[in-house]
Amino acid sequence: MQSVIPATDRSFNYGDGIFTTMQVREGNILLWPLHLQRLQRAAVQLGFGAIDWQGVEQQAQAAITAPEQVIKLLLSRGEGGRGYAPTDVGAPLVYVSTSPMPDYRHARQQGVCLGIAALKLAVQPLLAGLKHNNRLEQVLLKQELAGTDFDDLLVLDQQGFIVEATAANVFLHRDGVWHTPKLQRAGVAGVMRRHIMQQAAISPVDWTVTELASVDAMFICNALMGIVPVRNIAGRALAVSTVQQFSKQVLC
Repeated sequence: MQSVIPATDRSFNYGDGIFTTMQVREGNILLWPLHLQRLQRAAVQLGFGAIDWQGVEQQAQAAITAPEQVIKLLLSRGEGGRGYAPTDVGAPLVYVSTSPMPDYRHARQQGVCLGIAALKLAVQPLLAGLKHNNRLEQVLLKQELAGTDFDDLLVLDQQGFIVEATAANVFLHRDGVWHTPKLQRAGVAGVMRRHIMQQAAISPVDWTVTELASVDAMFICNALMGIVPVRNIAGRALAVSTVQQFSKQVLC
């Protein structure tokens, strides 16, 4: 595990890395197999060198210092290789950090209000779904959010399709069926999203904002917040109770 970032680290220079953010509860990392699988898939897709995945898991487990906390696990392609081309690069580097667990209880009970982001995500199918280390779009989205009265923003891609919230996936309910964006053009395929899709029948969709008019319930989710109801989207009230009932079914 790296404790100091080398000046030639490719993640530091180019965002050439991947990461996952994990919740520790009662001294255990929740959904660890899904976090590991996502890292492995992303490393293959980006063409990283050989990684000691058993060692990565050992470093993640060794970082647990409290019953409840957050652990961030970041993998860089490695050190070296002047310029963008990933040649003459050393072995992948592992960075682990911890932080206190945020309290999402109020949001889960009362729900959150969403606006529609003005910034639209770039369309890049080769990176769609990956939680890579280039997060400048999300930095700009958080800046935009800070200038509003909303709790979060619903984010579209440049073709106008619904993708996600600023740091969470989105699920929408209509006619008795739960739907979620396909994430084939942009966005992050979250671990909690995958867990939910393994537990319940979910319909992947390509929807624009016009579809919101017929949605009766909605939630955002990630590995830390779990499932958080949306009580209001762009000024229209939604059913929080529908989400809370669904949450009990898939997160019991």
